[in-house]
Amino acid sequence: MTSHWILGPGAIGRLLAHSLSSLAGVTLIGRRTLPEQQTITPPEGEPRIKHLNVITTSQLLANAPAPPAFVHITTKAMAAEAALESVADVISSTTPLVLWQNGFLAQPRLTELWPGPVLCATTTEGAYLTGDDGVVHAGRGHTFAGDLNNRHGELAQVVVATLTQAGLAATAVDDIRSRLWQKLAVNAAINPLVALHGVRNGELHDAAYAGRVEAVVEEVAAIMLAEGIQAPNGGSGLDAWLALVWDVIEKTANNKASMLQDVETKRLTERGAILGPLIESAERHGVGCEVLRGLDGELAELEAGF
Repeated sequence: MTSHWILGPGAIGRLLAHSLSSLAGVTLIGRRTLPEQQTITPPEGEPRIKHLNVITTSQLLANAPAPPAFVHITTKAMAAEAALESVADVISSTTPLVLWQNGFLAQPRLTELWPGPVLCATTTEGAYLTGDDGVVHAGRGHTFAGDLNNRHGELAQVVVATLTQAGLAATAVDDIRSRLWQKLAVNAAINPLVALHGVRNGELHDAAYAGRVEAVVEEVAAIMLAEGIQAPNGGSGLDAWLALVWDVIEKTANNKASMLQDVETKRLTERGAILGPLIESAERHGVGCEVLRGLDGELAELEAGF
């Protein structure tokens, strides 16, 4: 049986573990001990309890299970490199990695560092945690996977076939770099605002927040144009980016975004991985980013109080 190690038992990590456990050997790895009895509540609403192989990094290093076929890194972007380093001595350097981070920070860095294949996944699956033993699959989405240098198309096909069989719709693509930038644009328009205002995604439609969403997307659309990233879904200009963002907001209306979960638990957010690359790109291309800088500053002030 193909084995998968999942580094990071957050919402996406646990969703993956639950989904893959019926098809493959799954080891869910975190920094602290979690219950092996884990509950998932699917969008249909009927909770299911599963026994998952949940271990700590120290337990893994002391008694590593059989080498994995794939290592999925589902930590926050700023923790991805450290997570890989924590298991690098007990896996082959040819082991394929699958990176599930938001933003565009960890992906180019680990692609350069790791000698084996590195796939990047971008997903609109919605999930959030309900304590140490529960995850809610708040909304079904779609996952795209590929590698930044377009050298591992067959491997991406294997991963997406497994995800699809596990009930997570997925497609292998040869333009994952553009799709990561597109996801970055969506995250920038949603995550900071829901985190700052303490609302779920769908509430961004409200008049109190919709103007801020549009102001973010206006800056992001200009940055994407400067970066040479095509507008989504065959569209063009600001309208295409707005349509994408509002579509994701509608489809994930009940989702509690990861950045909001971080704020609620007083953890540092991924603002550096989401807003950082956009602000850096804007400065490099001479594009205005006052709204994005403002959001970054608001989040930094919020984090300073944790």
